[in-house]
Amino acid sequence: MSTIAASPIVAAAGGSFLIENRTPLQIFTPEDFSDEQRQVLATTVQFAREEILPQSAAIESKQTGVLASLMLKAGELGLTAVDIPEEYGGMGMDKVTSTLISDNLSILGSFSTAFGAHVGIGALPLVWYGTEEQKQRYLPKLATAEWIAAYALSEATSGSDAMNVRTRATLSADGAHYTLNGEKMWITNCGVASLFTVFAKIDGVKFSAFLVERNTPGLTVGAEEHKLGIRGSSTCPLVLQDCKVPAGNLLGEAGKGHHIAFNVLNVGRFKLGVACVGGARYALAHTIRYAKERVAFGKPIAEFGLIRRKISTSATRLYAAESMAYRTVGMIDASLAQMAEGQGATARETQRRIEEFAVECSILKVYGSEMLSTVTDELIATMGGYGYVEEYPAERLYRDARINRIFEGTNEINRLIITGWLMKRALNGQLPLLGAIKKLMDDVMQPPSFDGGGDSDGVLAHEAALLAGLKNIALFAAGVASQRFMAALQEQQEVMADLADIITQVFALESALLRAQKLALNKRATATVAAAMTGLLADESLALAEQAAKRVLAACGEGDMLRTQLAILRRLAKFTPVDTVALSHAVARQCIQVERYPL
Repeated sequence: MSTIAASPIVAAAGGSFLIENRTPLQIFTPEDFSDEQRQVLATTVQFAREEILPQSAAIESKQTGVLASLMLKAGELGLTAVDIPEEYGGMGMDKVTSTLISDNLSILGSFSTAFGAHVGIGALPLVWYGTEEQKQRYLPKLATAEWIAAYALSEATSGSDAMNVRTRATLSADGAHYTLNGEKMWITNCGVASLFTVFAKIDGVKFSAFLVERNTPGLTVGAEEHKLGIRGSSTCPLVLQDCKVPAGNLLGEAGKGHHIAFNVLNVGRFKLGVACVGGARYALAHTIRYAKERVAFGKPIAEFGLIRRKISTSATRLYAAESMAYRTVGMIDASLAQMAEGQGATARETQRRIEEFAVECSILKVYGSEMLSTVTDELIATMGGYGYVEEYPAERLYRDARINRIFEGTNEINRLIITGWLMKRALNGQLPLLGAIKKLMDDVMQPPSFDGGGDSDGVLAHEAALLAGLKNIALFAAGVASQRFMAALQEQQEVMADLADIITQVFALESALLRAQKLALNKRATATVAAAMTGLLADESLALAEQAAKRVLAACGEGDMLRTQLAILRRLAKFTPVDTVALSHAVARQCIQVERYPL
């Protein structure tokens, strides 16, 4: 097979995709896995197929010891140690490897939730902020999953408003210990965890984090919650009543707990989006197999156009999410590699470099979770009555998918983060977004050129031109909103959310397009189906962005000004439509042929 040598992956600046262009060879894709990463992938897939799936019923019924036993087996394979440095018993591997593990273990929501909470928000605070003594004491046990980790932030009155925790910590007169009092809610792994990262306010003021062992006097684990989905994962309240924690178990600095809470959530959001990719891949395979086997009106329902549309829509959005996920982790690894080559290769610098891509992490969390909900819904729709009963996995997949839009900050909160983070960086001069907006606003006030509305020749040239138009729509809508509301924009949640949706479509389409172009350059057999999915995505992205932009404009103006702005939007969104029916059939045909997601 002929390939083109890859150029270095570009780390770029977080959010720069809105104002900068990349070449296909500058992004990382799953096709770029190294031999070692492919070996880890094979091990992970085998573990999921041979160990997790056969235990599905036992996990879902919370059969005692099953989940913990599986975590230990994952630990024996090194799957729980990938993000922990070697000097503390871990593997210290790259973030791409960590990502592909989370991706391919996510065939059962309950196990994926427990695993993700342990290796991510459970262990990473200690990796990044722990003292040497704390790391030596706890990380080797977390690396092997001998101890399971949990992250205790949420409370009954402080879910999205994380800084509003009521749990208090008081330092003893001799400075030997802190006494914690409060109650945490909805704590993943709570019933099986041996180590908790608990957030509390010292003297009711200084937001801080503490490492609390399960056998600490005064710590009580409440009853298991009975949940809509992910029923096999442990979720309990955590009660702290005069719970005495050694002063040496303060994690990080007193009053700096927000750095721990929010920085680790960037990884949590990213990993959640990745897990949604793995779950969607599994659900889509069920959809395809059922559609091939189910006969109605004398032929398999996979031959019906509307069933094929369900398959192609699911595959296309999965392709976009997968492309965004591995593009983002490629940038993270590229940035970490630069750090390793120079000075300051510390845990703090690692998390700072990951934080650079906070907007991409939030985008992936929102898009991935909503993509998975679509895929599981289409699975239920394809299976009809069979999909609605517990005998088949469809209903569990559907229920399990719902939590992902709540986990790691609701999708509503993450939409506000996407827009707010970009605008904050623009105002701070960290991202030259304001200059790009100004230039675009000046350009659009000029008379139209009537140059054909973006029609182009060549493979994916139409989609590339549409992407350029999509970026202009994003900048135009952001410019209008900024002029209208200025500093008060952050209070306009509906406008902020609509801007986030436009920005999300830009990142999704660009990631899909660059990957499809890379496949074509490398003459991969999957290039054709990737191009078809990119075409479908481009059509969908433009429609969604145009509708969101209309809502933004209508919220920002009226009368002649609004009419002028709508005319500009029509110009920016003017593209000749493609035959989405033909593209849908092409994508579905390939999915049906291979009986799975086609890449």
